[in-house]
Amino acid sequence: MSDNDTAQRPVGSGFGAESTADDVLAGLDLTGKLALVTGGYSGLGLETTRALAKAGARVVVPARRTAAAREALVGIDGVEVDELDLGDLDSVRAFADRFLATGRALDVVINSAGIMACPETRVGPGWEAQFATNHLGHFALVGRLWPAIERGGARVVSVSSRGHHICGIRWDDVHWERGYDKWAAYGQAKTANVLFAVRLDRLGRDAGVRAFALHPGGILTPLQRHLPKAEMVERGWIDDDGNPLNPEGFKTPRQGAATQVWAATSPRLDGLGGLYLEDCEVAGPATEDGDRSGVRAWATDPEQAARLWDLSVELTGVNAFAG
Repeated sequence: MSDNDTAQRPVGSGFGAESTADDVLAGLDLTGKLALVTGGYSGLGLETTRALAKAGARVVVPARRTAAAREALVGIDGVEVDELDLGDLDSVRAFADRFLATGRALDVVINSAGIMACPETRVGPGWEAQFATNHLGHFALVGRLWPAIERGGARVVSVSSRGHHICGIRWDDVHWERGYDKWAAYGQAKTANVLFAVRLDRLGRDAGVRAFALHPGGILTPLQRHLPKAEMVERGWIDDDGNPLNPEGFKTPRQGAATQVWAATSPRLDGLGGLYLEDCEVAGPATEDGDRSGVRAWATDPEQAARLWDLSVELTGVNAFAG
């Protein structure tokens, strides 16, 4: 049994599935804090940016589409936009270099950007796009920003999902070169998000850096952009007119942003890390009854986390802890 298995138990947050990002920040003053939120101009990321800025934080929003980001963020004070494409390691390096040149420390990093169930797509040297964007891009970003993260004793939040139940790491073919399954590839990427937090927390805790992963909940956002309408109808998410069929089964974006904001700021998580969260609480281990709540053992296994870290170093050439 891993340390994470024994630690995956509720802490009594006082919040739940219906809590919003504003709810979990009530009474917290983030003035003087600097947060970085990837994907911070769309869907859950936008609500996360809005809530953090409202609580007084300054928020850096790296964006592949900077013009769209600036337009989406109009009216939110204390936000700055810079260019970043997580699928391009040269872009990650350039963004990190620009940020580090400012000499600022980071208090919070929320890796919220991602893609889901896209058609088979290759980026960089032929990497599968979901693994590359959702995991490797964020891995390289955190690694290159490590001096600022360490200086701030930051919390690093990795936005995973219940999709990690679909598939563990496919060690013999992480880039799906022998047959592509869009949902299994998504599941692998979401498992990678959890394993990343487990290993980063283990390596960074002596420097005061703690890491968490989470499932934000089911929310209809632009994340579904790659799904045909017919598939969402077949899955029972929407009707033929695009209306949610089970509104109570979905969170609003402000509710969906709550868990990542709670992970980034809650005093109840002080001294903890390497945990998987859902509904603004530490999740329990998954059961075998088919329910996708909780966290699968393959996503919190420290040996697999270390193996993924080493593979990610090999693929990206980035290692914050070299030497």
